[in-house]
Amino acid sequence: MRIPDFKLERYFAKWEFNAPHLLCTSDIEGWRMSELLALADADARERWERLTLGYTESTGLPALREEIARLYRGVGPEHVLTFAGAEEAIFVLMNVLLGPGDHAVVTWPGYQSLYEVARATGAEVSLLRLREEDGWKLDLEAVKRELRPNTKLVVANFPHNPTGALPDAATWKGLFALAEERGAYVLADEVYRLLEHDPRDTLPAGVELSGRGLSLGVMSKAFGLAGLRVGWLVGRDAALLERCAAYKDYTTICNAAPSELLSLMALRAKEQVLARSREILSRNLAVLDDFFARRADTFRWVRPKAGSVAFPKLLGEQPVTEFCQRLVDQEGVLLLPGDVYDVPGNHFRLGLGRTNMPDALARLERFCDTLWK
Repeated sequence: MRIPDFKLERYFAKWEFNAPHLLCTSDIEGWRMSELLALADADARERWERLTLGYTESTGLPALREEIARLYRGVGPEHVLTFAGAEEAIFVLMNVLLGPGDHAVVTWPGYQSLYEVARATGAEVSLLRLREEDGWKLDLEAVKRELRPNTKLVVANFPHNPTGALPDAATWKGLFALAEERGAYVLADEVYRLLEHDPRDTLPAGVELSGRGLSLGVMSKAFGLAGLRVGWLVGRDAALLERCAAYKDYTTICNAAPSELLSLMALRAKEQVLARSREILSRNLAVLDDFFARRADTFRWVRPKAGSVAFPKLLGEQPVTEFCQRLVDQEGVLLLPGDVYDVPGNHFRLGLGRTNMPDALARLERFCDTLWK
């Protein structure tokens, strides 16, 4: 396999642990170990106390798969396969499902592995562009134009990274109907699901809408536990999941035992965990609403409907890459320029999920004041 460098991850490799103020991260503020352990029920606490650090079941801890299944309607633990993060699930599924002669349609801009891993299998990939002027909405007519007789997979990332966009329920269901009609699978990258800013906007999970729907989830985003590196794929096609499980034998084989138990604790206390995440986002969105209203001469944004990221645009002639470099040099504040996604124009990714976001935003505002004095 030959695959290009992952631009976003290379950018973070350079800056994430060197820049003091991260204003572009996609995860929710991480839990402290002691706080998470305090949420454990008696069963999980006992499991933790008697945990031995040996190999785990390759498909995932049975109790964990049960809890993951509870996040979806109409599925059981047998429909769940766990991975070391969502990235491994993407890599495995693409390699199992696609190859030379196949075609995939992928929403774009987006997480690079969603299309580059598909390309690396030898499949052709069409990028389905979401546009700012349309509010980053999903256009079913555009989907129809991209579908081919050999289209095997449609990849739809909603809530969307990096824009925070979310289709309406009719459009979302229409996407699955189109794919079903063409005999294609749909990978619903739902790692930001359950972070809808209005709970009434929550969409049915992909696996709930079609036998060919696959739901991708992870502990990193909504649950604020990126360090556990636990993700999952949920689907009702047993044969496809079996093939993915067999391919996983060549990647991680199994998950880390402590991570599985900590994930179990969080999912059993999911209402408390999600309430914390939503409260952080709600506070930060209020701050951002005020910031963008006051800075309309400098920035433009489509307010995100869900998730922990947004994709504003820097106005004026200064290239956003230069702006971001000067900002991190002068204020130690890291933004993610849109060229990391290969998006033309002056967009940048902004993260909403950290508790110190208002402090980082204040430094961005101070930088803007000095820049145009």
